[in-house]
Amino acid sequence: MQIANGVYPTMVTPFTADNRIDYPALEAMVEWYIARGVNGLFAVCQSSEMFYLSLRERAELARAVVRMVDGRVDVIASGHISDSLADQAEEIKAVYDSGARAVVLVSNRLAAREESDDVFKRNLDILLHATGEIPFGFYECPHPYKRLFSPELLRHVAYTGRFHFLKDTCCDMEQIKQKLAAVAGTPLKIYNANSVLLLDSLLAGCAGFSGVMGNFHPHLYRWLCDHPTDARAPEMQDYLGTFSSMEGRQYPASAKYSLQLEGLPLGTHSRAVSGVLTGDLQQEVSQLRRVVQRVAQNFGLQP
Repeated sequence: MQIANGVYPTMVTPFTADNRIDYPALEAMVEWYIARGVNGLFAVCQSSEMFYLSLRERAELARAVVRMVDGRVDVIASGHISDSLADQAEEIKAVYDSGARAVVLVSNRLAAREESDDVFKRNLDILLHATGEIPFGFYECPHPYKRLFSPELLRHVAYTGRFHFLKDTCCDMEQIKQKLAAVAGTPLKIYNANSVLLLDSLLAGCAGFSGVMGNFHPHLYRWLCDHPTDARAPEMQDYLGTFSSMEGRQYPASAKYSLQLEGLPLGTHSRAVSGVLTGDLQQEVSQLRRVVQRVAQNFGLQP
């Protein structure tokens, strides 16, 4: 199998007023993402508040996204949050049964912060044997701690032949180049989560973008992924890098508010962050959206 290159937004999860997953809003979100040219969707990830979802909710959320997409783009999903390997195998199978193309593992679940890469390898071998032929990805998730891949460890992972996707969060161009060299000739593709380094990483050989800001303006990311050698690519990169300063601003509620401004029927309730969006942050999101509309028009894209 192959995962398509391009843009994979890390989907947020809409909730109802009584704190349940809002499936009508989710369907509107899926249509919005697809209309803006995403190549795939990364469902049930940290942006989806997966650490605050039960296993049943995680599996049902993945299944719903797969059903709503109906084969139009690739869907990958994580939901990999447990500590024990037995529980991890159970959640991997549950998420894969949703119909997702691949299950994305979280790199910090295979070894504790103080444990070595040898421990990681042993646990990975156990998990691979426990999950048959399920295809995988990996995500260098920052919660509960960030475990980045060394080129050597990533090469070990890639040469199992089971991995097709890496959401890279190292935010360092030299490390990205080393990782690209490590996975050359394997099925594993690298998708950069860092907006500031996106153009450089695409030119170096990364397969696309998978990050937070794909929830705000995925069509701009799609343009850059499709045109990395265009004369205007550095201009688009400057916009995306600047816009990405929104990332840490009461996310994912801020992304839900941005989608609300797009006319989607969802609230800003989040299980991961408390409180309501302040008026000044709402203004920031609104101002960003208006600038994005002008940039989109300038590049001949849908506002």
